[in-house]
Amino acid sequence: MPTLPPGRRRPLSPGSRAGLGAALVLLAVVSAVELADPKTADFVGLLAAVPFLAAVFAFWQTVLVVGIVATVVGMAFVGAAGPITVAGMVNLLGILLATGIAGAVATIRQRQADRIAELQRLAAVAQQAVLRPLGPQVGSLAVAGRYISATAAADIGGDLYEALDTPYGVRIIIGDVRGKGLDAVRLASIVLGSYRHVAYERNDLKAMVTDLDRAVARSVGDEDFVTAALVEERGGTLTIVNCGHPAPLLLRRGQVIPLEPPAPAPPLGFMPEVKARVERLEPGDRLLLFTDGLGEARREGEFFPTADRAWRLLGHGTVGDGLASLETALVDWVHGRLEDDIALVLLEYAGPDDGATMPMPSWEVGAAGS
Repeated sequence: MPTLPPGRRRPLSPGSRAGLGAALVLLAVVSAVELADPKTADFVGLLAAVPFLAAVFAFWQTVLVVGIVATVVGMAFVGAAGPITVAGMVNLLGILLATGIAGAVATIRQRQADRIAELQRLAAVAQQAVLRPLGPQVGSLAVAGRYISATAAADIGGDLYEALDTPYGVRIIIGDVRGKGLDAVRLASIVLGSYRHVAYERNDLKAMVTDLDRAVARSVGDEDFVTAALVEERGGTLTIVNCGHPAPLLLRRGQVIPLEPPAPAPPLGFMPEVKARVERLEPGDRLLLFTDGLGEARREGEFFPTADRAWRLLGHGTVGDGLASLETALVDWVHGRLEDDIALVLLEYAGPDDGATMPMPSWEVGAAGS
């Protein structure tokens, strides 16, 4: 946990200022009432609530200062009312006791807040390990990725993506784990870990699907699965295999073309037998990969018109600009209330690189002449 340099105090947060402000307001109100009738000290006991108000948000040091001020003010009013009575002493002791209790409460609350902040920091580190930043260039493709969380408490869930420049071309995966919470994050990390290994070893996307299916089957129950789409760009040829995942959208010259698979296949975990779809890319083509949270985003029963607005939102600027525009339009459409996490990957093919040659993997050199 980061610490402040010696001699510097931690600045008050907006919540601390609010708690301190509420405590001072109550202190002022009680003081005004007592000043209106200085011969009695009937309302001094209300000052015990002052440190408790500060303890709601403020640090314990602030709570103690406020409690001491309330005690001094209470002593002044009790002394001004004449001889100190038993009731006056009880009120003063009550303020002191309330200050101590409020300070302890503030200390416990602050420790819990610090622990939550540390857990959030660790979660951010875990997110970067599971979902590494994409792009801006992977092989011959401009690439951008974006993860839109449905909850403010978590930045990552069961959606996943990765783009790798391999000896077989640029390979991309996007997937969605059934379920939510830590189990979904765990399975997403397993799929990505397996993918980052087999993407460099298998020369065929179907073989990669078999390996990933085995990894999922070893790690989940009978009803768990992972939808996924695997994409490979090699020399301007696009190959897609789809395991129960939403079809990618090809953006070409103002048109939006869903790249549906030749035949449906079940998700990973159900032994999918996939058939590849092959497309020849043109310079300037863009490809949008997304999880089903995008297709399920709706307001008042009306779904977000992804296909109708895709070119207008994604067809201009950089691929990063395109995803930013899509996210803004999407969040505005649902009024900031998403029902599911969304993973987005946008690719752009600039055209063939005439000076580039694809190296032959070392483990195939011997087999080439046999």
